[in-house]
Amino acid sequence: MELKSKIEKTFEERFGTKGSLYASAGRINLIGEHTDYNGGFVFPGAIDKVIMAAIRPNGTDRVTAYSLDLGEEATFGLNEEDAPSQQWARYIFGVCRETLKRGFDVKGFDTVFAGNVPLGAGLSSSAALESCFAFAMNRLFNSDAIPKFELAKIGQSTEHNYCGVNCGIMDQFASVFGKKDCLIRLDCRSLEYEYFPFSINGYKLVLLDSVVKHELVDSPYNKRRQSCERVAAKLGIETLRDADMAALETIKAEISTEDYMRAKFVIEEKKRVLDVCDALNRGDIATVGRLMYETHRGLSKDYEVSCEELDYLNDIAKECGVAGSRIMGGGFGGCTINLVANEKYDRFIATAREKFSARYGHEPKVYDVVISDGARCVQ
Repeated sequence: MELKSKIEKTFEERFGTKGSLYASAGRINLIGEHTDYNGGFVFPGAIDKVIMAAIRPNGTDRVTAYSLDLGEEATFGLNEEDAPSQQWARYIFGVCRETLKRGFDVKGFDTVFAGNVPLGAGLSSSAALESCFAFAMNRLFNSDAIPKFELAKIGQSTEHNYCGVNCGIMDQFASVFGKKDCLIRLDCRSLEYEYFPFSINGYKLVLLDSVVKHELVDSPYNKRRQSCERVAAKLGIETLRDADMAALETIKAEISTEDYMRAKFVIEEKKRVLDVCDALNRGDIATVGRLMYETHRGLSKDYEVSCEELDYLNDIAKECGVAGSRIMGGGFGGCTINLVANEKYDRFIATAREKFSARYGHEPKVYDVVISDGARCVQ
């Protein structure tokens, strides 16, 4: 593996010794978008794109970290006032601090890390970085005493407290708990989870990255969240998790059309996640794909978080007979996730490249993904 050998070689050159190797994965979410803050379900899995790090305790109270991808080094202590200036180093510093805050040990170490998780594609490279180092701190300094869920929360708290991102738990959860050939249904209210076999013989998962991110003049995520909260309050419930379409129809005349559409999508998406799980258990790929298209339509028309480029990629998928396709992530740019029969793959990719390039002047990036293990020791 080229990534592994590059990291090992660089670590030996910089520190004159060998380090232990750790890795954690990026993630996809097959279905269940904008459901997390509504107390619903998500359905992610770890993928075969990772952040990998060689790490060795150095007997001091300082960390020396080298980003192979950026060609930059950062050195910092482990106290709150020691926060590094480089943004990438704050992820590692944050993991160390959040581990210490929970009463566990972290001592000084040297590290070289790199990754093959595409940046900006919605595959959660930051969660992979956090989970890699949280897993390593647990193994190196705490004899694996930190529960796995706490490792995910360490990554989430790092985002909140050191990187300025008020994210949910899904990305770090998938990166820590990922299991080869399995997706994970996470209940975002109770944090209960269940593995579902993702055996898709005869199909591939492929992401088409529009390489587009639209600048947004307002805060669309907050506005949609507020819509959901207003509807839940009108129904007298904490979140839309406890709503159904019949209840929503009873208050339709008392809420705005926009709030109705937002709530409609969330309620329908909650059911779609459960239906996809049932379909996978039956080996019913046709139903999985149909529900993915339904999610895209809902995100585009009801939740209004799509954009012209993503809708066009979804249309091309339909034209090419792709089993399922939808926006993946928050929207307004980024990727579609596509479930493609092997025999239709080559034509789909060629058609998408040709048509998208003709319309927008650049090809979409193509990322094949395989559902794989999450955080782990590589050797």
